[in-house]
Amino acid sequence: MIIVCGEALFDVFADTDTASGFALSARIGGSPFNLAVGLARLGAQALFFGGLSNDQFGRKLAATLAREGVDTGAAPRCAAPTALVMVEQDQGVPAYTLYGSATAERAVTAAALAALPLDAAAVHVGSYCMVVEPVASALRALVMRQHGRSLIAFDPNVRLTIEPDRQRWTEAVAWMLPRTDLLKISDEDLAYLYPGMTPQAFMTLALRSGVALVVVTRGGAGVLAATAALAPLALPALNVAVVDTVGAGDTFQAALLSHLARHGLLTRAALKALDRPALLAALGFAAQAAAITCSRRGADLPRLEEVRAHD
Repeated sequence: MIIVCGEALFDVFADTDTASGFALSARIGGSPFNLAVGLARLGAQALFFGGLSNDQFGRKLAATLAREGVDTGAAPRCAAPTALVMVEQDQGVPAYTLYGSATAERAVTAAALAALPLDAAAVHVGSYCMVVEPVASALRALVMRQHGRSLIAFDPNVRLTIEPDRQRWTEAVAWMLPRTDLLKISDEDLAYLYPGMTPQAFMTLALRSGVALVVVTRGGAGVLAATAALAPLALPALNVAVVDTVGAGDTFQAALLSHLARHGLLTRAALKALDRPALLAALGFAAQAAAITCSRRGADLPRLEEVRAHD
């Protein structure tokens, strides 16, 4: 089982500009929510751990997770409202603005950790729930509890429009690096967090801090990855007609984790022992899955048979 921690919310789009305002459409989303759905669609056993509201949006999120085969038994339910995030597109690249702060995903406390199994194969954390309270403290407590028991996966997924204090993000990354086994980060996040630092320099920093496998996604420039035993290797981007990139990073991480799980590689020891062909196979599968998501609108993550058909 892979525990996915963080936010489930609604992305809101202004589809039409009308004389009296905007015609809006609201769609289920949130990076960890997408990741959990992606894992289930790719055949992995996923458990979602994030605050779910009892409002109509929260009920829809919970029902969708259940329909997709994601376990929601440990997800705290609360009266706080569901977070709504306005998404604006700039040439296919999304920008996010959060409306509201006293929302369900932030209300998770350490007391809720008792519902989570100790024997999970992996725990994934990331996105803005790692930098807002009280949920950030709860997730750090979970990482400390599971470090050495489960593989710890981390994707910072920086959203400065939601938490503009850059120091909070850099502190979260600094805290996570010695406790992370698999780190996935985008070059865009690197530019926010460490202006002027090259991906190769950051990979060296991460590996020296204790990360077993570090992966840097670079959009159209492809992917870089390295372990302590493997020098950085580059995988070029796949050719795809991009509709938008919403959910692409979540898809990549879901596909990478599911591939590792399917091949018995979802442990720290296995990541450290990866050879070049095994790593390239994992990255290629993840890149193919992400390319499929980019070829359609929104975070519509692919199913296992779709990725295999394109692989």
